[in-house]
Amino acid sequence: MQVTFLGTSSGVPTRARNVSAVAVRLAQRSELWLFDCGEGTQHQFLRSDLRLSQLRRIFITHMHGDHVFGLPGLLASLGLSGSSGGVDLYGPDPLASYLEGVLRTSSTRIGYPLEVHQVRNAAEADRIVFEDNDLTVRATPLHHRVPAYAYRIEEKPKPGRFDINKAREMAIPPGPVYASLKRGETVTLEDGRLIDGRALCGPERAGTSIVYCTDTVFCEAAVTLAKGADLLIHESTFSHAEADMAFQRQHSTSTMAAQTAAEAGVSQLVLTHLSPRYAPGNAVTADDLLAEARAIFPNTILAKDFLCLDVTASPKTSCCNSS
Repeated sequence: MQVTFLGTSSGVPTRARNVSAVAVRLAQRSELWLFDCGEGTQHQFLRSDLRLSQLRRIFITHMHGDHVFGLPGLLASLGLSGSSGGVDLYGPDPLASYLEGVLRTSSTRIGYPLEVHQVRNAAEADRIVFEDNDLTVRATPLHHRVPAYAYRIEEKPKPGRFDINKAREMAIPPGPVYASLKRGETVTLEDGRLIDGRALCGPERAGTSIVYCTDTVFCEAAVTLAKGADLLIHESTFSHAEADMAFQRQHSTSTMAAQTAAEAGVSQLVLTHLSPRYAPGNAVTADDLLAEARAIFPNTILAKDFLCLDVTASPKTSCCNSS
C-alpha cells in the first residue's frame, strides 16, 4: 500500500501544510481511500500524482472542521467530473446529516452512488467496519472533545511462498495450474492426481497494516488497535512541554504518540497534525517534536504535505521507503 499525506497541519492551514487528509493507494487495484478531508483537500489532489477519479472510500475520524470542511467540495467536484462509480463514506453519527444539509442548501447534485456508514456501533463493539476479499478496516473510539475514531486498514494474510522446486520434483507440469497452487487451491492434474496447493506453499504471510490515529489524548484503545502495525500515523499537535494544554484540549504530544507506538510494537511511526505554533523560525519547531518522539521511539519520521510512503508487511521491522 502507498500512503500520501495531503494535509499535516492541525486546526488551520499554513503556507507549508494543509489541514488533515491522508490518501492510501491500494496494492494491485486502481483504487484510492481517503482518511479525513480537511478544507482544500481537492486542491491537494491536483498538486499530487493521485487521481481523484480512483477515490472509492472516505473514512472520517470526527466532525471538527479541519477534518471535514473539504468533503462537500471534493464530492461535488467528483460529481461534476462524471468519472466516479460511487463513494462510500464512514464516520461519526452526524456525518450524514452534515452532508445532507450542505448539499441540499447549496443545491448540489451528486450524480453517483453515495452511501454513508456510521462506525460508532462497530467501533464500540470491536467489530469490522468494512471487509472485502483482500482487506479489513476496524475502528476504535478515541479520547477527544467530540466523538472521534481511529482506523486500522489491514490486508488479509497471503498464501505462503510457492515452492517451485518441489512442484518440479512432483512432475507437476508448469502452466496456469501453478497460479492455482500458489493460491493454496486443490487442483486435479491431467493424469488424475489431486494436488493440495497448501502442501507446496510455506506459512501464511501477514498482510500490510496501517493505523490512522487523530485526534486524541493518549489512550489504551489506540495502543490496542495499533498492535503490531507496519505503520502508525499519529497526531502530534503539541510538544512535551505543553502536555497540560494537550490534556485540556484532548490532543496528543509528540511523546504520547511515541508512547503509543512503543507500547503497540509498530514498525514505524509518522507524526502528523502539527500545531502551526511549531513553524520554522519559532522557539520550538517540528524538528524538536521529532527529536522528542525519537527519544522514546527511534523509528519515527515527520510528515509533510505530499510525503509518499510505500508500506509493506514486515516482522517488526520497517519496510517503509520515503520518496
